[in-house]
Amino acid sequence: MFDQALVGLLAARPKREILEYQERFDELHGALYRWDVWAAAYLIGGGCSDDSFIDFRAAVIAQGRGWYQRVAINPDDLAEHPLVVAAAAEHDDVLFYEVVNYSATYAFKQLAGDDEDFYEAWNGYWNAHPRERLDVDMGEDFDFDDAEQMHRRLPRLSALHLPDHPA
Repeated sequence: MFDQALVGLLAARPKREILEYQERFDELHGALYRWDVWAAAYLIGGGCSDDSFIDFRAAVIAQGRGWYQRVAINPDDLAEHPLVVAAAAEHDDVLFYEVVNYSATYAFKQLAGDDEDFYEAWNGYWNAHPRERLDVDMGEDFDFDDAEQMHRRLPRLSALHLPDHPA
C-alpha cells in the first residue's frame, strides 16, 4: 500500500528530512483547506466531517503532484479521477486516506522506536524554524446540502454524485 511504501522511504532518510517532509506535507495539506475542496469531499464521500476532510486532503496529496495541482486549481476535476468515477457508480466513498497523515510519525517510530520521539523532534524543529502563520482563506462558504449550489459550483462532480437533482 502507498502509506507503507511512503513510510519505508521516509524511514530510510535522516530524521531531519522526515521533519522537512512533514513541514511540506502540512503546507500542501493546509493549502487545500478550502470550502470548494471540502464540497468536493462532501460529494465524493456522501458527507464529510472535519476529521474526514483531514483524511480527504491527505488522500489528494497521496495522488501525486498532478492530481494535487488539478484539485488545487479546480476541485471539480476530481470528476475525471478514475477512482471517483468508479466509486460513484457503486456509491462507495474513495479518497479518504487517514494513515497518510501520520507517515512521518510512523517513519520516525521505525527509527527511534517511539511516537513521542517524533513529536519532541517536531516541536524542536518547528521552534527552530519559525515561519509566518498565515490566516487561511477558505473562500466563499456555501451550503453543501443545496443541490443547486453544488451543481453550479461543482457541476461534473454533482452530475456523478447528485444525478437525481439536476441543476
